[in-house]
Parts: sequence; structure tokens; C-alpha cells
Amino acid sequence: MSGLAVLDLMVRGGSVTLFLLWSWLLWRDHRQALAARMAIVMNATIICYIVSSLLSDAHPFGLHAMIMDGISVTAPAAFWLFAHVWFSDSKEIGWRRWALVAAFVALPIYQIIHIRLTGQFSMACWIGVHIGMIAFAVAGLWRAWADRDNDLVEPRRRFRKSVIWLIGGFVMWVNVIEMLVGRNGGGATLRTVTEIAILISTFVVSAALYGFANPELFAAQASAPAPGQRPAAPSPLATRLQTHMLAERPYRMEGLTIAALAAQLGEQEYRLRRLINGELGFRNFTAFLNSYRLTEVREALADPDQREVPILTIALDAGFGSLGPFNRAFRDAEGMTPTEYRAARAV
Repeated sequence: MSGLAVLDLMVRGGSVTLFLLWSWLLWRDHRQALAARMAIVMNATIICYIVSSLLSDAHPFGLHAMIMDGISVTAPAAFWLFAHVWFSDSKEIGWRRWALVAAFVALPIYQIIHIRLTGQFSMACWIGVHIGMIAFAVAGLWRAWADRDNDLVEPRRRFRKSVIWLIGGFVMWVNVIEMLVGRNGGGATLRTVTEIAILISTFVVSAALYGFANPELFAAQASAPAPGQRPAAPSPLATRLQTHMLAERPYRMEGLTIAALAAQLGEQEYRLRRLINGELGFRNFTAFLNSYRLTEVREALADPDQREVPILTIALDAGFGSLGPFNRAFRDAEGMTPTEYRAARAV
């Protein structure tokens, strides 16, 4: 066995060990959080990528090799789902996202069936898989970037700026390498370099995660208190913030940012972030705004004088940008649809 082959095996073993250790810690400490469970799934798909090329080298069209390879190409989809649930603190993924992932997973399944039945490789399916991988990777990176200012959990906010780009960059790099040289197309040295990059990236991610003692990094989203139900003796800034929110209703403004709200109060942004997260208990700024929006919506739905006002109009007036996010936020808060809530209050 050549020195390069020995190095390749050592690097793979180190990466798999780190991913397994990371996954075990996530399961041990945060398995109640959907984001942590999705991180474990993502780690599993990356482990499959690390191992699958070894099986493919020995048995290119062996069933075990093809199954492992089929799982590995779903890593970008798992990364996209992980980015969504972690950064939005979602309690569920939603059937539309699952349907999109299922449609993508059908491609490697089709490839396996096609090879087993015909003994031939489908180039069209291969191209479709890699287009899907790039699309999911870009979508995951965009999710991490687009919501960065709304994140009120400071360790997670710092974490997303570095490590998420590292994970997303790895997914994109692997994809490009696969498309340019192929897994078995004479790129052994480049493949080993990629494995070393995976090991370094995994070590950086693991070291960052192990260094975070903050239990809220992967904490399950808890229900924050509604406006008017804050703990006794709130701080002066909290009192001033609540008075401003109720009197001026800035949550109705389209595209309101935490920086803009801080400017309205004449406060520094970091102090407002610390207040909303630490004292008021919100993990992201959108959830904070939605708490006021939902309070206004509840009052309108229970108001007999507004019985004929369309629910969409009430939601838009309260500051929700569209019906979909409003319905999800309302169901998460009340456990029922707005229509059911209005009907229950009419009794």
C-alpha cells in the first residue's frame, strides 16, 4: 500500500471519528432539539461520503457501494434542512420541504435501480443529482446568510458566520471535484486533498462546538411569554421597549430590523439584542416581532365588530408579510388555525 493510500485511510478514519463524536455529543446533550437531530443526519450523510469511495474502488457497481454513495449525495439536502431548522428555530420542517427532498432522493434511487437492471450508468440522472446538490448547498448557505441579523443567540450568531460557511463550502467543493474529475477518474491525489480538508473542517467545527458551554446553542425553542406577561420588575429598558412596541406598533413596519428598532429607542443594538434574548427569552428577532403581531391578531379575531374582516387583511395589517408565515406562526402559538380560533371565540 502506497504512502498516499495510507495517509488517505488515516485521514478518513480521523474524520469519521470526529463526526461520530460530534453526533454522540449532540444526541447526548441536545437530542430534544430538531436542529441537533438534523445535524446528526447531516453528519451521517457526510460519513457515507467519506466511506463510499472506498467501497466504490473495490466494487464500483456493488449494491452496498451504490447505496452508500446514494446516501452520500443527500448531504447538501440534509445541510439545507439543518440550516433551516437551526436558524429559524422551527419546530417542524414542513411537508413542502420534505416533498422537495423526497423528489431529489428519488434520483439516486432511480440510478441504483437503473444500474441493477441494465448494468449501465445514467448520465442524465448523474447530472440531475449534481444540479440538485449544488442547488441545496446554495439554498443552505443563503439561509445561513439571509437570517443572520435576526439571530439573537450570540454564540450561534458567531458560529454561523464561520462554521456554516465552512460546511457549505465543503459541500460545494466536493460537488465541483466530483463533476470535474469524477470519483474514480484518476483524481486520487485531489481526492486525498479533499479528505484532508474534510478532516481539518471537521476538527474546526468540533472544536468550536465543544468550546461552547452555552446550552442554548442547540436548545429546543421554548415558548416566549406574550407581551404583557413578562416577569415582575422588568428592567427600565424592557419597560421602555414594551411601551414603544404597544404605543407606536413598529412591528407593523415592513422589513423592520433590530438595528432600526434600536435607533428608534436611541439605544445601542447589542444592548437591545441582549435584552430581547436574555430578559425576554426570544431566540430570534422575528419571533419577538411575531409575539406582538399575534397579540394584535388574536384581539382582532375575537372582536365581534371585525367578524367580517378577512383573516388575510388582519394578518397583513398586523405586520405579517404573507399568509404562509402567518399561518405557521399562529399554529405554533395556538395549536389551531386562525379560522378555528375565530370560530371558537364566536361561541
